[in-house]
Amino acid sequence: MLYSKQRAAKALLPPSMTASDSRSSLELLYNVSRELASALDLRTVLQRVLFQSLKYVGGERGSIVVLDDNGKTIDAAIVYGQKVHEHTTQQLRDTIERGLAGWVIRHRKPARVDDTSRDERWLRRPDDAVERSGAKSALSVPLLIRDRLVGVLTLVHPRTGAYSREHLDLMQAIADQAAIAVLNARLYAESQRQARVMTALASSGAAINASLRLGEVLDRILKEVMRALEVETVTLALVEANGDLLFYAAAGRAAEGVVGKRVPAGRGLVGWVQRQGEGAIIPAVGEDTRFLPEVEQFEGLEPRAVACAPIFAQGKVIGVVEAINPISGAFDPDALLVLAGIGNLAGSTIQNARLFERLQAAHKRYRELFDDSIDPILITTWDGKILEANRQALVLSEYKAEELRRMTISDLQEDMRTDQEACLQRLRAGQTCTYEAVLKSRSERRIPIQVSVRRVMIEEGESLQWILRDITERKDLDALREDLTSMIYHDVRSPLANIVSSLDMLSAMFPGEENEAVQSILRIATRSTDRIQRLISSLLDINRLEAGHPIVSQQAVSPSSLIAEVAEMIRPTIESRQQELTVHLPSNLPSIWVDVDMIRRVLLNLLENAMKFTPFGGKIEIGAVRKGNEVQIWVQDSGPGIAEADQERIFEKYTRLKAGEDGVSGLGLGLAFCRLAVGGHGGRIWVESKLGQGAKFLLTLPLAKT
Repeated sequence: MLYSKQRAAKALLPPSMTASDSRSSLELLYNVSRELASALDLRTVLQRVLFQSLKYVGGERGSIVVLDDNGKTIDAAIVYGQKVHEHTTQQLRDTIERGLAGWVIRHRKPARVDDTSRDERWLRRPDDAVERSGAKSALSVPLLIRDRLVGVLTLVHPRTGAYSREHLDLMQAIADQAAIAVLNARLYAESQRQARVMTALASSGAAINASLRLGEVLDRILKEVMRALEVETVTLALVEANGDLLFYAAAGRAAEGVVGKRVPAGRGLVGWVQRQGEGAIIPAVGEDTRFLPEVEQFEGLEPRAVACAPIFAQGKVIGVVEAINPISGAFDPDALLVLAGIGNLAGSTIQNARLFERLQAAHKRYRELFDDSIDPILITTWDGKILEANRQALVLSEYKAEELRRMTISDLQEDMRTDQEACLQRLRAGQTCTYEAVLKSRSERRIPIQVSVRRVMIEEGESLQWILRDITERKDLDALREDLTSMIYHDVRSPLANIVSSLDMLSAMFPGEENEAVQSILRIATRSTDRIQRLISSLLDINRLEAGHPIVSQQAVSPSSLIAEVAEMIRPTIESRQQELTVHLPSNLPSIWVDVDMIRRVLLNLLENAMKFTPFGGKIEIGAVRKGNEVQIWVQDSGPGIAEADQERIFEKYTRLKAGEDGVSGLGLGLAFCRLAVGGHGGRIWVESKLGQGAKFLLTLPLAKT
């Protein structure tokens, strides 16, 4: 194509075209392609496309709109003569929606308008009026790569009929060349944008995650948002338990008026972002109803443009971050992407910082409880190396803390009354191991202690917690009790034997019905002395069984006859309390292998216990049944029952529970004797009870070998 010198002098006239000169056309397209290919910046490419089109096709002004793969406008440029027009957004939006460019986009076909005042595809503006610029002519062509629409190019000439079919073909040829350059520039711009976003997010992530203290984390988040988006103010609010948003931190202009402000759940832009779980940009706050000045207007701060994004943690919105008033006047296209990315990065960091603060608070609280505990406490590794000791442990052991850290728990203990392997197994199973030992103090004192050991998690490791309880007073009291028991046994047995002999003699001296009153008194005295003798025998048995002596005088006996005998022995006392005793015995119970006198005393103890705890007029039951190689015997009362927490404790020596309204109580030795006696026979004893529903004591005894 060649340009005529005469027409070249006319600036606004289209150049003349010689269709036969294909060499000139190829040179022109080559020059256009080379000019466009020499730039990768999208805005530069758009401007060059417009300048080249106006240069070779002619016209007063031109515009080009770039579309993404979804047909959404991502950039645009307008050129008037030799000047680039900056304010293009609203004008091009209207053109795409209702004008010639929009028609070309929808139909993907080029369009030539000879007279804009007569073509409905042309969007008439005020400056198109006759008294102003008047009617014009226009060309508009799509930028296509195969079937992929990249954008639309439009040229406008101030005179009608200025463009011919050849102009349209030439413009389409330029557009075809420009489409590739625009697509490349668009892809380059997207890659640059993604690189900027990734760089910003990577930098922000590294900065945000550099601390675990909540205040420092929030401060770093704000600084990164301000650096990335270049705004006047950044605020950060976290979701409270009731759903309200409380502003925890702010940076920039008027930040001091933001912290501590509360926004009700769901109110304003921040509430909308919290509820929807997605970010939003408001270019002008006065034109968007989501922004509520009454709840989001802070003292000294006048929001004009606002970007807001949610902060996520574990799939849940835990807060929002808000950027206010970009310094450039408008947010970049990537602003929301960057803000949302920082919000996502911040979520897990904030959550971790909160958890860290709670952990620190819990650790501090533990240290306070640890040091202030009235019991001595030691923390050790699994192999016993002492890690920590509280104040009471230092007082009891008389060692300094640094001295204890060089010792093991074994260095402090001797005479440990426990199976250490069994204790370790219970600890590994998460149970508590309790035993008695003697603590060796720094001054060589020997202090009896009760030790409770359990597994604990402290900081990042698994440790053992040893609670030491000084039981010196209890041991002294036990010694007194043992002395008293010994005194009762030794000093009471001989005179008691004399009393029994005397009662037998009196019974023989006053025989028959004529001495019924005397015989009644003698029977009462005899029952009382029998009871004292059983108590003394039980005390002796307790001492022997605790010392580990075996039961040697065992024989086969019918459990039915033994139970019937015991029932008859205690029936007069039960009847005197107007209580009812019921015996349940099957006919075919096999014999048991027991010390008859010892088991008789066990059953008498259980029945007397049931009688004491059963109110006047209540019911008591005793029975037996075979269970495999054992016979199970039970005693059921209708008393107040035993709390679950006491059902093991009642079998310990000197443990007593209140017996009911009459306040009857014992020495706390009966059930301890029962457990030792039954255990010595290879059986077991336990209680089943609920408060208000009585108590049922059960025991098992081995069958006699046939």
